[in-house]
Parts: sequence; C-alpha cells; structure tokens
Amino acid sequence: MDGRRYVPANDNTQRYPMQTTVSRRALLNGALVAAAALPLMKLGTSTAEAAALVPLDPNDPSAKALGYAADSAKVDGAANPTHKAEQVCSTCAQYLGKADDAQAGCNLFPGKSVAAKGWCKVWAKKPGT
Repeated sequence: MDGRRYVPANDNTQRYPMQTTVSRRALLNGALVAAAALPLMKLGTSTAEAAALVPLDPNDPSAKALGYAADSAKVDGAANPTHKAEQVCSTCAQYLGKADDAQAGCNLFPGKSVAAKGWCKVWAKKPGT
C-alpha cells in the first residue's frame, strides 16, 4: 500500500470530523426556545430608549382620529361620551410604560410617547389594574 486511506463515498465522518447529525426534534426544540426568548430580549429596554421617543402631538392626524388628549381631565365629555375620569393612558392595555412613568410608548402610536395622564378613544383597561 502507498499510505493512502480508503474512505467510502458515503462515509462523511472521515472527511468532515466535526459534522454531527441533528434530529428534527432537537432542531424544532431549539427554534421554539429561540422564538420564546425574543420577546424577553425586548423587556430590558432602557430609559434612554424610552426618552428617545418623540412626544405625541395632539394635532397629529392619528392622534386627532383617536381623540387623544395629553390630559384626561381636559377631555370634552360631550364629544367623547365613553370617557370616564379614571381612564388614563397609564391604566390602558396599549400603554407600554410602568404605572409610575410620566410618559411612555403606546402600541397605537409607534415611535411616539404618550402622557401617562392622557386619554384616547381606544382606551381599554389594562389587566390587573
């Protein structure tokens, strides 16, 4: 023999020693864990990111369409009969901040921050408040 090793054509373990077989179950489990971890990465948003949001202008077309007011106490009850005094952005399901934040993001106004004491027509009670 001339020192060459015989490697069968279907034996990849000799040509690729680091190659391992991954089962479909292991692949799906890994994908599920990664998908579940993505929202958790967003939970650690910093105060600087929240401060980077532009405050919502009540004259913005989307704010006007939803009847947004920066102060719930100043909402016209005749124009908004569903408004109640205890309805403020900080107790709304769409509000992205903590209850003690003065301003925070809102799902309805991406890239903008709303006042915690604000209100709009889409107000819906946040679970647990």
